[in-house]
Amino acid sequence: MDITFRKIAKISLVLVYLVIVAGAVVRMTGSGMGCPDWPKCFGYYIPPTEVTEIQWQPDRLFEKGQVIIYGETLQVSKKSFTTKDSFNSGNWEAYTKHDYAEFNPWHTWIEYINRLLGALAGLATLLLAIMSIKFWKRKKQIPIISWLVVVGMVFQAWLGATVVYSVLEPAKITVHMLMALVIVAMLLYIIYLANEENKRIRYDKLVLNISIVAIALTLVQIAMGTQVRQFIDEQIDIFGYDARDNWLRNPEVLFYIHRSFSIIVILVNVFLAYRITKLDLGHFKIYWVLFLLVVEVFTGIAMNYLDFPFASQPLHLVIASILFGVQFYILLDALMPRKDSKTS
Repeated sequence: MDITFRKIAKISLVLVYLVIVAGAVVRMTGSGMGCPDWPKCFGYYIPPTEVTEIQWQPDRLFEKGQVIIYGETLQVSKKSFTTKDSFNSGNWEAYTKHDYAEFNPWHTWIEYINRLLGALAGLATLLLAIMSIKFWKRKKQIPIISWLVVVGMVFQAWLGATVVYSVLEPAKITVHMLMALVIVAMLLYIIYLANEENKRIRYDKLVLNISIVAIALTLVQIAMGTQVRQFIDEQIDIFGYDARDNWLRNPEVLFYIHRSFSIIVILVNVFLAYRITKLDLGHFKIYWVLFLLVVEVFTGIAMNYLDFPFASQPLHLVIASILFGVQFYILLDALMPRKDSKTS
């Protein structure tokens, strides 16, 4: 297969993971509403850095679509005009998607970088899809899945907009995260199909089935984790960022389920590693799974018992998403020998 195509596929995958990292940082810093509109930010392609840029001022030119904070509300300019000595409500209309009207330059730029990385990932996947057309006669799955990735990125962008419009509704944040993992899976499948290296992987039905179970458990754990994170966000609103020891003082039942469920996840993956090692099946990436699980456990312990050390929250989420990716690649390895035996 084309080396350049594989490189672009890998770059696309890295960019998608960077978007996940950026999203985790957005969540950690509470910057999700740093840009209250979408796809622009306060009506700008490059967001403001000073609050004065989004305040009404006399004798100032405002372009159509620019957003200001006026009287604790968001107002959108109906047209391009220069202000007079007093505010004229006829030139403005209220922003109706939500009523969140605050400005924090740090939050704004953190969210903007998140969106910028998303746009770069979108362009990379579009380029990948265009380049995939040449594989139509050889492997139709590659262009089909490549264009599905583009559709997935567009859908993900729309989900991002709905998250903003809902003022960070927990269920929509969870769907947004899971959709990112679907895109990761599709890109990994493209990379796998484009890899012509001979792999010494042996088929074992039990390993295949356990791999499916392991991925399903990871997805359930990630989904529960996003909901636990929402509880933490609510505690932060109550106690503030400096009172970290209070964030888990009275956790919901879901927190205990999430914590205990990790034991099941670990046991299933340990048994999978044992089976692979015992039969010498060649799935060497299973050791990465075990390593990532160890890191995941330690970050979870740190958050629970050390009062959320810096970057422990985004690291916990990012490691979980990388774990999913490695598990999915192992599943592809486990599945392909079976397909080859059926076609031979």
